[in-house]
Amino acid sequence: MKLSKFKFNLPEDLIALHPAKNRDESRMMVVNRNTGEIEHKVFKDLLDYFGEKDVFIFNNTKVFPARLYGNKEKTGARIEVFLLRELNEDLRLWDVLVDPARKIRIGNKLYFGEDDSMVAEVIDNTTSRGRTLRFLYDGNHDEFKKALYALGETPLPKYIDRPVEPDDEDRYQNIFATEEGAVVAPAAGLHFSRELMKRLEIKDCRFAFLTVHSGLGNFREIDVEDLTKHKMDSEQMIVNGDVVDIVNKGKDDGRQICAVGTSVMRAIETAVSTDGHLKEFEGWTNKFIFPPYDFSVATSMITNFHMPLSTLLMMTASFGGYDLIMDAYEVALKEKYRFGAYGDAMLIL
Repeated sequence: MKLSKFKFNLPEDLIALHPAKNRDESRMMVVNRNTGEIEHKVFKDLLDYFGEKDVFIFNNTKVFPARLYGNKEKTGARIEVFLLRELNEDLRLWDVLVDPARKIRIGNKLYFGEDDSMVAEVIDNTTSRGRTLRFLYDGNHDEFKKALYALGETPLPKYIDRPVEPDDEDRYQNIFATEEGAVVAPAAGLHFSRELMKRLEIKDCRFAFLTVHSGLGNFREIDVEDLTKHKMDSEQMIVNGDVVDIVNKGKDDGRQICAVGTSVMRAIETAVSTDGHLKEFEGWTNKFIFPPYDFSVATSMITNFHMPLSTLLMMTASFGGYDLIMDAYEVALKEKYRFGAYGDAMLIL
């Protein structure tokens, strides 16, 4: 499978810059893999497709305010620092990306906040853009995290080309997000409102919550034409016993198992045993799913409309079938569906 097979022309005005007014009222394209039929619905119509004891698997990771702006010592140059993950609590070490990277060397100090209240020192160059920063802070760890996050802003994807607004803090977060650690929101879950979750509960649907701390690897450009040579960034994930029990019971009872988003799909395909059942898992995954691929657990999938040449589109095409999904994307362009994290949804049955 070649990278160029996932190229299409996406008009800029179809990239959603803001979410739908209400979470569950974005549009939803329903794609049936058996019949090839494509329907146009609203997201809350999801209720029509699921019933008693069907299982939804959600990613409960929580996005933290990962994007900071600081100034370099002496020159005062403005530097964007994107927090990726905390490496060491006691030493205040963080793995970060810096932009522009060429200006930042080991030993440089960066100052954050209006009064330069937060200072960080560059102690390692890990990649061309990546760095390790040591934050210099006297308080305890909780106070440090609070001060650091107060300086950060919601890490909207770069393709949402506008300043961050107050609403983004709430809307670029799933309502069931509890486990802090992501710098990318699992976008398929953004369509679920409290009311819709309650109505699914009333229908006796089952909810399972695993954790995948989604990282920037989702947006990294692929620089090889042969997809077998692409390496995905690793993401931390946890599938606990509750998830395993709910999903395996649903599977054994012949119920629908709906993966809500590509991060969930990657996680369950990482944690599946040879007999097609989920097993507990705590660790890292760099699983890269592209066509053709045999899925073991999910019978349906909810996802958004993804960018051209993205790994997210490749996984969607793996599950829905390459030809059908690329046809569906042509329809989406014609019907002016909205693309990206704040865009519309696709349900693949």
